[in-house]
Amino acid sequence: MRVDARGLTFEVGTGGPEDGVPVLLLHGFPQHGGEWDDVVPALHAAGLRTYALDQRGYAPGARPAEVEAYRIPELVADAAGVLDALGVESAHVVGHDWGAIVAWGLAAAHPRRVRTLTAVSVPHPAAMAHALATAQQKARSAYIALFRKPGKAEKVLLALNATALRKLLGGVGDAARVARYADPMRAPGALTAALNWYRAMSGADMKAVGPTTVPTTFVWSDKDIAIGRTAAEACASHVTGDYRFVELSGVTHWIPDEAPGPLAEAIIARTAA
Repeated sequence: MRVDARGLTFEVGTGGPEDGVPVLLLHGFPQHGGEWDDVVPALHAAGLRTYALDQRGYAPGARPAEVEAYRIPELVADAAGVLDALGVESAHVVGHDWGAIVAWGLAAAHPRRVRTLTAVSVPHPAAMAHALATAQQKARSAYIALFRKPGKAEKVLLALNATALRKLLGGVGDAARVARYADPMRAPGALTAALNWYRAMSGADMKAVGPTTVPTTFVWSDKDIAIGRTAAEACASHVTGDYRFVELSGVTHWIPDEAPGPLAEAIIARTAA
């Protein structure tokens, strides 16, 4: 369905019982709301109503040109605005990768809108800042320097039928699943909009995300090449509500695609607590 919020038109995949408790699902880079497709059947069976949002830059009707339009406060305001447009006062919120950063920001800025938080792969921004003081996490995050270079990043990622982008997505599954995410990024302006999340990122905006007071689960996988253990284990220090750390063994960064069952179990356990 299409949802109008904040002067933009978002795509939202919906499912589950219409009277079910709402769950807002926030995807990461360079995916879209479809990354939750293998997760939501279990959520629906548990009586939850899901809303998988194609976020700013990913929905064609929500693709402003200015880099500043992709700052974290704007992304957080989008999530709150979509909840408003859906008539949802509060929801369980689940975010993966960049979607996790938006979810952390939403929980910190609007705790009454967030019943529970399940962050996947990416810990609280303050935990990331702590880890970036180490050489290991700096090396893991080195790719961001390329992503922040306008024009060059697009050229590198899209060259030769988007070979580099497809390689980046290799952990999501077979070639068809890779194409499901890579092909939309080849549309004019799509990859630039997605990369603008990185280009608008600032230390000030990250530091502005305060501690999380809502019940929270952080799901991390030990084969994640982008997020190391130091960042993952530092997350607990920035949650004052009930906190659970779920570690998945042998799973890469692409948890919703690679381990939808264990992830669904973690989400359901959090929403039911």
